[in-house]
Amino acid sequence: MQDQEGLKVSHYRKTNQFPFIAVALAIAVGLGFGVPATGQDAGPVSPNLTPKLRDLLRQEMLSIEQASKDILSALIAGDDARVAGLAQQIYDSFILQQSMTPDDKQDLMAAVPKDFVTRDQAFHRLSADLAQAGRDGDREAQHAGFGRMIEACTACHVRYAADRFPMLAE
Repeated sequence: MQDQEGLKVSHYRKTNQFPFIAVALAIAVGLGFGVPATGQDAGPVSPNLTPKLRDLLRQEMLSIEQASKDILSALIAGDDARVAGLAQQIYDSFILQQSMTPDDKQDLMAAVPKDFVTRDQAFHRLSADLAQAGRDGDREAQHAGFGRMIEACTACHVRYAADRFPMLAE
C-alpha cells in the first residue's frame, strides 16, 4: 500500500512512526466524536474567577500548551528523556497551587465545580504517567499517554471553557 507521495505504509512501521500516527488519528477521531456532552454543572468558569485567579489559570494553560507542543516534537524525534522532562514539568507546574494564598484557594473552590478540580488533578496524574513512560523508554505508552492528556484537555475545554474555544462546541 502506498500513499500519494509513494511512501509505503510499511515504512512507518519500520521507523516506529506508525504508533504515533495511529495515536494522532485516534485523537482526531476522538475529538470529533468522543467528547462528552456537557452536564448540569458545566459552563465557563473564567467569569466566576477573580482577576488574579483568571490570570494564574491563563498562565498555567499557556505553559501546558507550550510543553504539549514540545512533547509532540520530542515524541516525533523519539527523545524519551525530553518527553519525560516536559511531562514532569507539567505535573509539577500547578501554577495555581504554587501562587495562591489561602484566600485565593477559597475563592477558587467557590468559583469552580468540584468536577473541574477533579479533572485538573486527573490531568496532572496523566502527565506523571507520561513522564514515567518517558523515563522507561516505553514509546507506545508515551504515545498513548500523550493522547489521553490531549483528550483530557479537550474534554475540559468543552465542559468549562467553551466561551474561549467555541469551535469545540460545533
